[in-house]
Amino acid sequence: MSDVMNQQEIDALLNALNRGELDVNEIKKEEEKVEIKVYDFRRPNKFSKEHLRTLQMIFDEFSRSAATFLSGYLRTMVQIDVISAEQLTYYEFNNSITNSMILGIVDFSPLNGSIIIGFYSNTAYSLIDRILGGSGQGDYNSKNFTEIELILMEQIIRELVSYLKEPWSNFLDLKPSLQKIETNTQFAQIAAANETVALFTMNIKIGKNEGYMIICIPHMVIEPIIPKLSTRFWYSTPNTQTGKQDMKNIEKRLESTYVTLIGVLGKAELKIADILNLSPGDVIQLNNSVTSGVDVYVENKKMFKGIPGKNRGKLAVKVLGQYEGGEHGV
Repeated sequence: MSDVMNQQEIDALLNALNRGELDVNEIKKEEEKVEIKVYDFRRPNKFSKEHLRTLQMIFDEFSRSAATFLSGYLRTMVQIDVISAEQLTYYEFNNSITNSMILGIVDFSPLNGSIIIGFYSNTAYSLIDRILGGSGQGDYNSKNFTEIELILMEQIIRELVSYLKEPWSNFLDLKPSLQKIETNTQFAQIAAANETVALFTMNIKIGKNEGYMIICIPHMVIEPIIPKLSTRFWYSTPNTQTGKQDMKNIEKRLESTYVTLIGVLGKAELKIADILNLSPGDVIQLNNSVTSGVDVYVENKKMFKGIPGKNRGKLAVKVLGQYEGGEHGV
């Protein structure tokens, strides 16, 4: 229909106005309201809420696997939780971190580019302290990391990188590898300053100590699989191997965990007066006979029966069998 009125339509309109059949206000055109959406070209939103939600689910699964590994590696309770997921430019990310952090540059093959796994200094020192036999607790003053400390952290990050494969298996066959570690942010340039990145901050509890680790992913790195980053795709992709893989990981860590074994020849009850009067050469009679053997306890639980002997010039116990059920207490 044409927007231009002919003469007949104009005359009909004027006659209707003169007769009062039309109100002049009704025929006024309303001004078109133009909705203006603010868009900051310096901070383009390339990750949707769905993308960030799916990435957070991926790193939630990674956090559980990493916590299981660190608990066995450090021999203490470790808990890791994703506490924030946000997008910002790489320039803003670079300015938000300090030079006292340890940054692992991780190749994200088969995708092109790298991501960053970082630890704040107090978290890194707590990890190092546990590895070297300490409690992992206390206030750690910021200082330059020594070569030995950097090597220890490199080993930890390299192990953690291997646990990225399973959470990403729904989307691609990821083959990540640690390229290098840096303590200076100027040498950790993995993207252009205006490139959008997704930043995930994780709270890590090591015993009673708390700290933070971060994961930074540039948009250009995962751009080829962005269409797949949805919760619908996550749940629609079957992953029956996850449970089996988790069990294998747990078994692997348990197999390398040290436990204390105690061989008990026997027990005896003495009065305090008798203990105070003991001297070299005194004989204590035990409740076991000479032929009854040795009870072997594993972490204070009786597990095996054995006989005492020698092996390569040292006292030893030969295991004869396993107790059924077992009992606690040495």
